[in-house]
Amino acid sequence: MLAPLFADSRGELHAVFTRRRGDLRRHPGEISFPGGRRDEGETLLRTALREAHEEIGLPPEAVDVLGALEPTPTFVTNYAIYPFVGLIEPGMEWVIGEAEVAEVLELPLSALRGAYGERRLVRRGIPFRTPTYEVAGNLIWGATGRIVKDLLTRIS
Repeated sequence: MLAPLFADSRGELHAVFTRRRGDLRRHPGEISFPGGRRDEGETLLRTALREAHEEIGLPPEAVDVLGALEPTPTFVTNYAIYPFVGLIEPGMEWVIGEAEVAEVLELPLSALRGAYGERRLVRRGIPFRTPTYEVAGNLIWGATGRIVKDLLTRIS
């Protein structure tokens, strides 16, 4: 998974997210960073870069990989997410991978910081508490919320 970041003309950092299509079987309509399953023989970083290219048209060579965040487990689906953070130039023209992605969201980190909350949600009959971030009607929660929390803790 890749957390693409860019600085706007005022120097404010933004994170790039995707909203998944609402008709998907898994995680319909949810907001996440670009990412997906690793192909045979791929490194985790290569997977993150490939998936970002497939989902939003971000060329791997346009990403300055800054490092990795803590691996993040998913509680309901029992996956492990390995997040990488990359710096990109502002003004990218996104090419949406329409099979999975409904839209691309560019959210300022300052807005995310100010939108932190915690909620109790139930998914597949399993109750859990999760960090949440609601910016302009966009709700980020679950594993993505935990990844955002880790990211914001590391970026002052």
